[in-house]
Amino acid sequence: MEFDVNTLRSLSTLVSFLTFVGIIVWAFSRKNSTEFDTAANLPFEQD
Repeated sequence: MEFDVNTLRSLSTLVSFLTFVGIIVWAFSRKNSTEFDTAANLPFEQD
């Protein structure tokens, strides 16, 4: 396999896409929902 600029571009696109999908899966996972709900309500808590 010859590594040229197009191969490097393809690999960087693939890595970026997989990172994006990983972030989406992490953000919408059910086990993080309570933590995110708590963080979302922080501005509304009274002192």
